[in-house]
Amino acid sequence: MILHSDQGTNFNSALFTELCKLLGILKTRTTALHPESDGMVERFNRTILNHLSLFVSKNQTDWDTHLPLFLLAYRSADHEATGYTPADMLFGRTLRLPCDILFGRPSDTPSSLNEYLNNLEARLESVHAFARERINPLSVSHVFLRRPWTIP
Repeated sequence: MILHSDQGTNFNSALFTELCKLLGILKTRTTALHPESDGMVERFNRTILNHLSLFVSKNQTDWDTHLPLFLLAYRSADHEATGYTPADMLFGRTLRLPCDILFGRPSDTPSSLNEYLNNLEARLESVHAFARERINPLSVSHVFLRRPWTIP
């Protein structure tokens, strides 16, 4: 597994480095003062800021109270490119939302652990295959090309 992070001190501490070694995680870093290296993360941060700015008070001290509900909404909304929610892609199932408590959900409880694991594996494989088919280089909004550097 690879963890790619910025130059933040929380990702460069001795404790974090040892934890990565213990878990077998290869840790890479972006170039200093170059946020474009983490484009996907920067876009997600921009999405969070855009949505939270609609709800925070004028002095912007209560943004943290709105973050959990925003994340729930984001994780349960269909992604434009894949057609699936982030929760479907990661967990292989739909998140349980607060409205499910009020109105209930159809029960699809498997009869055994093996049945659950088999269903989960099959669902994740089909979701990931469908997402791979839908995401092609022509449909993405950003295409990054690697060009060899030439000396002027």
